[in-house]
Amino acid sequence: MTLLVLLSVFGLFGNASQAAPAASAGTRVEDLAHVVLETPIGVPPAAGQREAAFGCGCFWGAEKGFWRLPGVVTTAVGYAGGTLAAPSYEQVCSGRSGHAEMVRVVWDDSRLHFSDLLKLFWECHDPTQGDRQGNDRGSQYRSAIFVDDPALIAEAEASRHAYGAQLQQAGYGAITTEIGRGQRFHYAEPYHQQYLAKPGSRPYCSAQPSGLRLESYPGADFLLPPAVWNAYDWSISHCVLRSDNTPIVLS
Repeated sequence: MTLLVLLSVFGLFGNASQAAPAASAGTRVEDLAHVVLETPIGVPPAAGQREAAFGCGCFWGAEKGFWRLPGVVTTAVGYAGGTLAAPSYEQVCSGRSGHAEMVRVVWDDSRLHFSDLLKLFWECHDPTQGDRQGNDRGSQYRSAIFVDDPALIAEAEASRHAYGAQLQQAGYGAITTEIGRGQRFHYAEPYHQQYLAKPGSRPYCSAQPSGLRLESYPGADFLLPPAVWNAYDWSISHCVLRSDNTPIVLS
């Protein structure tokens, strides 16, 4: 079942005006404050910070998984990898714009390594499913990583090779994740931003994690301790949806 069908069947956005107020006149979406982290969702990386965009199915649950990681400065949901200059949610869901649903992440490189983000990315969905994720079908739900730093591109590719070997050993098919650079990130409509943390939101996530933990690979430098990853128990169905909205705090 696609998300558009869910909208009509369950009325997910029937009360969007109450659950997720739109930006006031003259306010750009990227200037909105993060509902949980309270930072501007479009803040550019400062010194010692980096950014990347991840596509792993419906962006609601994916964004929540990323904003909970210690060291994340801000997150936002949006669209990337397509052809339209200013895609809307409806155009992306039609499959004709070519965009994927993505999560933009800005992080503090002294507290969080790119390999930590890649660990969450690979583990939180099934990257072998092509143009779908669970019941969500269409190219907008494809697995993707977009980042402009050549060093991070190389690391993403190394992690894909390593996790692909783990998946194949477990009986899965080949990874279909797209990795690329130079893809403009288009911010999604205000009601999508941090949707799961807003009053009136209805939990939804069709991601189907394999349950396999990403092992170390060439270039990996995991900074987060095991206690953080214990909060992501992939043996529990929809563990991200069931978790608290607040960021994980290191003791």
